[in-house]
Amino acid sequence: MTDKNRVYIFDTTLRDGEQSPGATMSHAEKLEIASMLDEMKVDIIEAGFPIASEGDFAAVSEIAKNSKYSVICGLARAQLPDIDRCWEAVKHAARPRIHTFIGTSPLHRAIPNLDQDQMAERIEQTVTHARNLCDNVQWSPMDATRTEHDYLCRVVEIAIKCGATTINIPDTVGYTAPRESADLIRMLIEKVPGADEVIFATHCHNDLGMATANSLAAVEAGARQIECTINGLGERAGNTALEEVVMAMRVRNDIMPFSTEIDTTKIMNLSRRVAQVSGFPVQYNKAIVGKNAFLHESGIHQDGVLKNIETFEIMRPADIGLNENNIVLGKHSGRAALRSKLADLGFEVGDNQLKDVFVRFKALADRKKEVYDDDLVALMQDSSANTVEDYLQVKHLRVICGSDGQSADLTMIVDGQEKTASTTGDGPVDAVFNAVKQIYPHDAVLQLYQVHAVTEGTDAQATVSVRMEEEGRIATGQAADTDTILASVKAYVGALNRLRARREAIGKDGDAKQVSMYSH
Repeated sequence: MTDKNRVYIFDTTLRDGEQSPGATMSHAEKLEIASMLDEMKVDIIEAGFPIASEGDFAAVSEIAKNSKYSVICGLARAQLPDIDRCWEAVKHAARPRIHTFIGTSPLHRAIPNLDQDQMAERIEQTVTHARNLCDNVQWSPMDATRTEHDYLCRVVEIAIKCGATTINIPDTVGYTAPRESADLIRMLIEKVPGADEVIFATHCHNDLGMATANSLAAVEAGARQIECTINGLGERAGNTALEEVVMAMRVRNDIMPFSTEIDTTKIMNLSRRVAQVSGFPVQYNKAIVGKNAFLHESGIHQDGVLKNIETFEIMRPADIGLNENNIVLGKHSGRAALRSKLADLGFEVGDNQLKDVFVRFKALADRKKEVYDDDLVALMQDSSANTVEDYLQVKHLRVICGSDGQSADLTMIVDGQEKTASTTGDGPVDAVFNAVKQIYPHDAVLQLYQVHAVTEGTDAQATVSVRMEEEGRIATGQAADTDTILASVKAYVGALNRLRARREAIGKDGDAKQVSMYSH
C-alpha cells in the first residue's frame, strides 16, 4: 500500500452531527466522544463551531488541548472575526486546523447578495487571513455540487493560491449521484492549477441515500479525505457514515485499494455511545452497526453460517469490536465477572463506579432471569444518561391501569424538595407525563416517544427515548428499565432537565445554535 492510497478520515460528529435537531451534546459528552475518536485514530476531528457560543468555544479549546493523535479542526464562516475566534480555540492543539467556508452556488450566493467577483474577493481575503494564522487550512465551497463548474474551478484556484492545504467539495444537500461525484473531483484535479499540491476532500449528505456511494466514488476519482460522522448522524437524512466507508474500503480492498489508520475494533462502542448521548437510536438494519447486522434468522442462512461463517458474513463481528461471546450473567454473578464482561463490551469502570453499577446489575438480575450483553449496554447507558442536571428526580411511581381508566401517583424531587401529584390520562404513559407536568409546569412539547425492547421476552428491558421542544430548542432524554412506564418517566424528566440546563446556558451565553451560516 503506497501513500497515494492513504485516505484521511475527517469526523464531524461533534459539529455537523450535533446540528441534527435534538442531538445537542453537553460539554462533558463532547469531550468524551472526542477522546474516543482520538483513541480510534481518526485523522481529523472537527470539534465544533467556536464563534457559535462560549460553550462551543470552550469545548473546542479543551478538545484541542487533550488530543493525542488527531488534528483538531474548528469551523469558521468566511468572516475575519469567525476565523480569529476559531484560531483562538484550535491553537492549543498539537496539530490545529482552521476550516473556513462560503456558499458558492447561485442559490447560496444570493443569500449574502454577493456577485461572483465579490465572493471571489471574500474568499481571497479570508483564506489568506486563515493561512497567516495557521499552516493547516481547509476551505469549502458550500453547495459545490450545484455550483457552476467554471466558477467552482475559479474559486478553488483562488483558495489554493491563498494557502489552503485541503479543498473540501461538499454535496451540501445530498443532491448528487456517484458518477457525478467522481466526475466533479476528477475535473477539479485535472483543470485547477495547483490541484496536485493539495488534498481534495468529499463531504456528502444522505438525502437520497447515496452518501457512502458518493464518498467512495470521489475517493476513486482522487479525493483523499472523507468527511463523515458516527452512525451517519447529521442534519436532515444525515452525513456519510464513518463505519460504512471505513469498512467498505477494508472489506473490498480488492477493488478499492485504499487504507486508513482507523482502529475498527472501536467502532461499535463509539456507535453505541453516540447513539446514547445524541438520543438517536441506530436502526436495527443499519449497515455495520445495526443490531441485526450480524444476526441470521433464515434457516438456510443459519445452516450456512454454522458450516462456514463466510457463507453469509463478509466481515467478522470482532472487526468492529462486537463481542461474539454472549455469556449470560445472572443474580449469582460477582463483581469480577461483571467487570470482565463490561470490559469486553468496551466499558472500563473504576472501583466506585463498579459499586454503583453492581447494585443496579443485581437489581436488574432479580427482575430478569438472564442478563445479556445488550442488557448491560443499556444499563451502562442508563447510568450515564440524563446527568446534565439533577434538578428534577423521580422518587416514587405508582400506576393503575384498567378498562375503567388509567391513573398515576408520582413523587418527584424538585430542586431538593419533594412534591407529589395524582393524575389520570388516556393511557399509563399519558397519565404519568400529566403528573410530571402538574409537579413541574412547563411549555415543552413532546415531539417523539419511542420504546425499544433491549432483548426478547416479557422481562426484557425497555429503552425509551423522548424528544422535546421548547421555544425552538430541542432536547432528548433516554432511560432503560424492565418497567416501561418507569423508563418513560425517567426519559421524559431527563429531557426536561436538559432543556432547563440549556435555558440556563443561554442566559449566560446566548443561543449557541442561532448563528447564521451566512455573512451578516
